[in-house]
Amino acid sequence: MRFLIAGLLLCCSAFAPAQNFPERPVKIIVPLTPGGSPDTIARALAQGLQGVWPHPVVVENRPGGSQNIGSELVAKSPPDGYTWLLAPDNVFSVNPHLGKPPFDALADFTPVTPVARIAFLLVVPVGVPANSVQELIAYAKARPGELNHGSSGNGSPQHLGAVLFQSLTGTKLNHVPYKGAAPAVADLLPGRIQVWIGAANTLLPHIKEGRLKLLGSTAPQRFALLGDTPAIGEVVKGYALDPWLGLFMPARVPQDIVTRVHGEVVRILNGAELRARLAAQGIELLTSSPAEFARFVREDNAKWGRIIKEAGIKGD
Repeated sequence: MRFLIAGLLLCCSAFAPAQNFPERPVKIIVPLTPGGSPDTIARALAQGLQGVWPHPVVVENRPGGSQNIGSELVAKSPPDGYTWLLAPDNVFSVNPHLGKPPFDALADFTPVTPVARIAFLLVVPVGVPANSVQELIAYAKARPGELNHGSSGNGSPQHLGAVLFQSLTGTKLNHVPYKGAAPAVADLLPGRIQVWIGAANTLLPHIKEGRLKLLGSTAPQRFALLGDTPAIGEVVKGYALDPWLGLFMPARVPQDIVTRVHGEVVRILNGAELRARLAAQGIELLTSSPAEFARFVREDNAKWGRIIKEAGIKGD
C-alpha cells in the first residue's frame, strides 16, 4: 500500500509543473543589444503573455562574446522553464565551428520553436554598374579581388553569405570585416565597400531613397515584401542564406512545461497584427514543433560546419 501511495504521489508531481507554471516571473534572455529583431520579438512575446500569465515576463539583454555570454547564462540556468533564450542562428550553427563556446550548443539547450526568419539582401551602391545578380557576377569576374565586400565580423551571416556566393559563382571578393553592421553600411553608401549582404530592415530605407541597388534576396524562396526581386538561388544554383531566430530553454526542462510554453508562444506569433507589422521590416514569423526544430538546428549546424571548414574561416 505504501508503494502504491508513493507511486501516486510521484505521478501527480509529474503533472504539477505545467499545471502551476508559471509561479514566478519568467526571463527571456536576448544575447544582443536592444533594438534589433531578436529584442523586438522577445518584447512582443513578453507583452503577449502579460494578459495570460499571473507573473511578469521580463526581457533582459545580455550582449557580448558573439552572443555567447547571454547564451551561456541560459545554458547554465536551472532546467525549470523560467529562463528562456531568444537568439540568432549563429549561436547554434556557426559559433561552435569558430571556437570553443562555454557550452554545448546542441546538448545544453531545449529547442522550443523557431520564431522568425530574417530577409537578407544582396545590395550594391549606385556607383557599381550592376543591376542584377548576373551582372554583378560578370563585373566581379572581370575584377578578381578588386571589389570589397563588408561584414560585421568574421563568421557573421554577412561574411558567410559572401563566402558562399563566391564559392558558387567563381568570383573573388576582398573581405573587409567591421565591428557591427552600422559602420559597414556607412562605408557602403558612398561606395568605399562595393558589395553587401545584410538584413533587410537596415537596408530598405536606403533602397527606397535610391542610395543602394537591390539585386536579390538570399533566402531559398522570394520574400513577398520585395515584389519581383529574385532570390539569388534562382540565378546561382544551391545558394541559400536564411538567417533565423529561435526560442530555447536549458536542457532537461520538463516536457509538459515545454509543451505549454510552445503553445502560448505559437499563439502569439500567429497574431495577424504582429505578423503584418514585422513583415514590413523583412521579418517573417514562423513556428514548428520542438522535435522538428531540434532536427532543423542539428542539420543547420552540420551545413555551416562544412562551409566554414571548406572556406577555412576563423573566428575573431
